[in-house]
Amino acid sequence: MKSIPLLGAGTYRLKDGAGYDSVKTSLEAGYRHIDTAQIYGNEEEVGQAIFDSPVPREEIFLTTKIWMDKYSKSTFAPSITESLEKLKTDYIDLLLIHWPLKDDEVEMEEYLPELKAVKDAGLVRHIGVSNFTNAQLEKAIDILGDGEIFTNQVEVHPYLQNHKVVDFCQANGVIVTGYMPFAYGDVLKDETIQAIAKDHDATPAQVVLAWMRQNEFVTIPSSTKKANIESNLESEKVTLSESDMERIAKLDRGHRLASPSFAPDWD
Repeated sequence: MKSIPLLGAGTYRLKDGAGYDSVKTSLEAGYRHIDTAQIYGNEEEVGQAIFDSPVPREEIFLTTKIWMDKYSKSTFAPSITESLEKLKTDYIDLLLIHWPLKDDEVEMEEYLPELKAVKDAGLVRHIGVSNFTNAQLEKAIDILGDGEIFTNQVEVHPYLQNHKVVDFCQANGVIVTGYMPFAYGDVLKDETIQAIAKDHDATPAQVVLAWMRQNEFVTIPSSTKKANIESNLESEKVTLSESDMERIAKLDRGHRLASPSFAPDWD
């Protein structure tokens, strides 16, 4: 079973033709990890781009996420069947619970077994969660057992290093996938990041992605620009020194951007 590439192409906010073009360009550039979600409204475009690509499906690691209104036993599996149809594939490499439910309208004890059931049925290769607190992740592990939760996808970037969640994930063998690595561009303007980039003859984005990689985080930046997509992939050639890593570690300031009204009480 193929492993997850640390650098993936995200598709958040990429609707219609933008989603298709971004995935097509990413695959052409050499990306083999594509991340989407039911709520992004672009699974059809993502699926079509993968279908149209000469890259064999088995070489691509494809992630999607189930939205909150599909967690009940009656809607869970049918929504995954619909996602598979839109994505033009017979399996998903990684399926995530997109957000924990704040009101417990559907209990974890109901929807997490449904998550495992679609994996057991062969529709999904790996299962995981997104935006789970440590307490929620601990409960999920209790329900599903050790080794079932592949990743917790959470906001991580130099301005929000999320140490409590990262430490808990790593202690429990759960991969950390950090989304919004550039904090909507905020960290790319940082003087420290820019200085390190200058030292390495690299871009600020490449420095951030190297920092993510050297912390062993999976990350999924999104872009519609060919130059940025290709440049981000070149971050794999950048190696930060221990001093660089220490300087970036000091930038943490709890700068959280993704915190909608339905978000959990963050760690």
